[in-house]
Amino acid sequence: MKLLRALSLYASVLLLSSCRGGSRQVGTVPMISVGLMTVPEVTLVINDSASSVSDTLRIATCDVDSCMTLSAPAGGVIEIVDVTIGVGFHWEQQETQAFEGDIKLLRKGDQLVVINEIDIERYLESVISSEMSANSSEALLKAHAVISRSWLLSQLERRGRKAEVRAELPGEVTVWYDRDDHDLFDVCADDHCQRYQGVTRRTNPAVADAVKSTRGLVLTSGGEVCDARFSKCCGGVTEEFENCWEPVHKSYLEACCDSPEPLPVPDLTDSTIAAEWIESRPDAFCANPSTDVLAAVLNSYDRATTDFYRWTVIYRADSLGALFERRTGRHLGYIRDLRPLQRGKSGRITRLMVVGSEDSLIIGKELEIRRSLSPTHLYSSAFTVAIDGDDSDAVITLHGAGWGHGVGLCQIGAAVMGSQGYSYEDILSHYFPGSNLTLLYQ
Repeated sequence: MKLLRALSLYASVLLLSSCRGGSRQVGTVPMISVGLMTVPEVTLVINDSASSVSDTLRIATCDVDSCMTLSAPAGGVIEIVDVTIGVGFHWEQQETQAFEGDIKLLRKGDQLVVINEIDIERYLESVISSEMSANSSEALLKAHAVISRSWLLSQLERRGRKAEVRAELPGEVTVWYDRDDHDLFDVCADDHCQRYQGVTRRTNPAVADAVKSTRGLVLTSGGEVCDARFSKCCGGVTEEFENCWEPVHKSYLEACCDSPEPLPVPDLTDSTIAAEWIESRPDAFCANPSTDVLAAVLNSYDRATTDFYRWTVIYRADSLGALFERRTGRHLGYIRDLRPLQRGKSGRITRLMVVGSEDSLIIGKELEIRRSLSPTHLYSSAFTVAIDGDDSDAVITLHGAGWGHGVGLCQIGAAVMGSQGYSYEDILSHYFPGSNLTLLYQ
């Protein structure tokens, strides 16, 4: 078995159909290092709660020979000023964040790499509140604790793989993206890995309770920790792993309808069927969340988007051509057409022909498409194309479904499930069919 080889743990398996009871073996709680930022200088505020004293330190690269470690006082925290969150997304902003544990400063050339070292369970309390609102239902908080723990341990177990694969043929570029393996820390603190914003986001004791009550629990399949993915909104049907990342099929990440009944998945690989489905609004858990549910699951900056299930983006042909060139470095002229050549099981486009007035290019997979057609990231690659006009001032309208890659847990759908009384085990078995709950440590 390859189940968390690095930790040498042997765990008992609790089937999702009966997720309680069974013998439990105890392992060691892992410590992890989280990369917070890479900057030429950093401002730290060390707060000692016992004495109510705060010390402000401004540290530049020249102040650190190679490594410096600062420990938060017992019961206190270290604040870091101007941490950037949402890097590369439309909600990118800076905020001051507070952290427990050790803050390590590593010198790398003319930059300082700022790292927080903390145990995984305390880390997860922040992740759950950073990835979504801390006011979510108990069921969703518990489900997210399990999948965030699973994803992290799965990534640590698979260190050394190549995270980006790029294949270029005449007239075609295909890129598989995944989380880069960081050489100085385990994971970063932003959307690229999992959002982690320190104790700043620990605003609700329910989050700590959810992490504590699922302590050490992960999803497993075939003797391995599940690579448990999640996105904001699947758009009605979840996507398969291989259509977004490496071409490997994972049985627990198959396409399924986000509905109470196990409905057959429509053939959204067929562009005609996909177009009808995307331009309609079929019923699903994530289709019509109430304002209260959205407020409970999404942080304020995520709620800048008004509709996650269906959306519309409009471009002029010349401006889209300029945007595409800026994002890809490829000059095609103004855009005359966008032709879906291949779709995944959720209707997300995995191969797209971009036809310009001077040249054409086929691009894939879904994240490369989303990056190429937006100043930040297109909401998803599940979209249809309508073009009004045939010159540089033609209007190109994209009608789309969902937010994100759509693989694994749909956060909005899971939030609706939680509000309707489903348990966290129900949520996990819905989005990760055939997986098991496994206790790695207590």
